[in-house]
Amino acid sequence: MPSPRRVRAFPELESVLISETAIRRRVRRLGREIMAAYGDEPITVIAIINGAILFTADLLREIDNPVRLDCIRISSYRNATKSSGRPRVVQALTLDIKDRHVLLLDDILDTGRTLSLVSQLILKKRPASLRVCVLLDKKGRREVPFDADYVGFSIPNKFVVGYGLDFAERYRNLPCIGVLKPERQVLG
Repeated sequence: MPSPRRVRAFPELESVLISETAIRRRVRRLGREIMAAYGDEPITVIAIINGAILFTADLLREIDNPVRLDCIRISSYRNATKSSGRPRVVQALTLDIKDRHVLLLDDILDTGRTLSLVSQLILKKRPASLRVCVLLDKKGRREVPFDADYVGFSIPNKFVVGYGLDFAERYRNLPCIGVLKPERQVLG
């Protein structure tokens, strides 16, 4: 007989903003919304990693369409709690996306700079369509006008970690999304 799942404590978090259960439910609904939009069409999913890796894996399991997956790596935070303001491509796309329906996935829409940059790069490759899906939308930090087609959760202007989001490559493995305690927002 399986043992009951133990409740985990997260001492590094000031608070849990979005529970593991809420994430699971919303990801399932996002999958249904995306399938409704694309019908039976194949989709090329482009994930911005490392942050979107957990979200991408879970969302893809909720989509029945034929899916091709590519990843792009962008750097903009560099061990800080605020974006450097200048995202740069660290690893480019490898798939040909010309005339393909592209779904761009990211963990968080914050300043808008990263998604704006990546969207421009994708559009230069002339896809049939481009839609953007983000797990989190932090409108209070927007510096560049940008809206996602699909949003998991709108959140306040707090520094969050968990479910793929990190501080200095830590906390990505937390199953929930929480506000990191200020004293944890230092390197050491």
